[in-house]
Amino acid sequence: MKTAEALMGRGLRILNRFAGSSAIDRLGLRKSVETLLFQGSKNGFRTAGAVARTFAATQKLLRPARLAKPRGAELFDLTPTEEQQMLRDAVLGFALEQLRPAALAADTACAAPDSLLKQSAELGIALMGVPEELGGAGVDRSAMTNVLVAEAMAQGDLGLAVACLAPAAVSTALVLWGDAAQQAKYLPAFVGDSLPAAALALQEPQPLFDPFALATKARKQGDGYVIDGIKSLVPRAAAAELFIIAAELEGKGPTLFIVESSSAGLSIEAEPAMGLRAAATGRVILEGVLVPADALLGAADAAVYAECVQLARLGWCALAVGTAQAALDYLIPYVNERIAFGEPISHRQAVAFNIANIAIELEGMRLLTYRAASRAERGTPFAQDAALARKLCADKGMSIASDAVQLLGGHGFIKEHPAERWYRDLRAVGLIEGVLLV
Repeated sequence: MKTAEALMGRGLRILNRFAGSSAIDRLGLRKSVETLLFQGSKNGFRTAGAVARTFAATQKLLRPARLAKPRGAELFDLTPTEEQQMLRDAVLGFALEQLRPAALAADTACAAPDSLLKQSAELGIALMGVPEELGGAGVDRSAMTNVLVAEAMAQGDLGLAVACLAPAAVSTALVLWGDAAQQAKYLPAFVGDSLPAAALALQEPQPLFDPFALATKARKQGDGYVIDGIKSLVPRAAAAELFIIAAELEGKGPTLFIVESSSAGLSIEAEPAMGLRAAATGRVILEGVLVPADALLGAADAAVYAECVQLARLGWCALAVGTAQAALDYLIPYVNERIAFGEPISHRQAVAFNIANIAIELEGMRLLTYRAASRAERGTPFAQDAALARKLCADKGMSIASDAVQLLGGHGFIKEHPAERWYRDLRAVGLIEGVLLV
């Protein structure tokens, strides 16, 4: 039995034994204990991290493998290449045919179905970001391709998209900034038959969170580092086998660390949120977690951490664009078919103008996101572009979600229609840092 399962099972057995005692009836505590049992079964106890996999190098690399930067086009053109279009169509088909029908049940259960996660892995998204010499299928580094994939996936469901794409953020980080030993140890798992659950963890449970002012701290101790802190809203935290943790390294600044979930002192707490419920978000608690010296990712380079934050924000922009597109695609037939006072509600100027504004704002979100991604792909500075894209996607994405609820009237308030879920999910775009890298 896994450590996590053993701890949860022991906790439930204790509660069940207490619930069977006649003493709780005499004390009038029956209702409280039953509530505790229900919550314990539903959310789980604080557990140790997943320990299902041991990471080990399968080959010795003389140097780290990187994807080549694509050759820049002479003209500014955001039209997808034929290969990008084929990939986007394949991912979009999967999102609409598989993710969309499963979204409501996954949101209710606060978990993504294992079958969907397996199908997502079979699409080979993680493989595309790993160089061929490490067993992947990647040739060129393409932030634009990653943006198109995330956008298409989110058209099915944003929460499920986060659950499906989270491991690719870790493999992307290892390809971009990992050294030869780190790549040899961890990347083979991402090109095998069983894709590991993994997550990038930047977010912390504090108001007005600033990714460049981290409360999670790391300090040098002997030949390694000790990490203390809490990371919040980490996708599939309870199942994850590998994390990339952002921590403030003493004397250096914000830094990324590779942390295996089996590390002593690391535990997980369920943290279901208002949105992204299908991503099964949780807290990663680090209490004196000792990691080796080779767990340091990117040599504590401030530029590496800054690029990580910028790419993560672009990932959220792509998700926002995809979800907003799903809302528009849902609204147009709805307002054309919904009859009020003897005619479709789309005949009313207020409704028609609102739909037109959604389409205009959506194109603005898409173009700013694509521009930032194209600059990232070319290797030119894109911090300002990413910041502008994130601001617009956070504001307009939330506005579009609110309009979708409003245009559906009473239907926008019930779970039978997806607008209320889009409203909850899109709230995350302006709040969460990390999770995806493009």
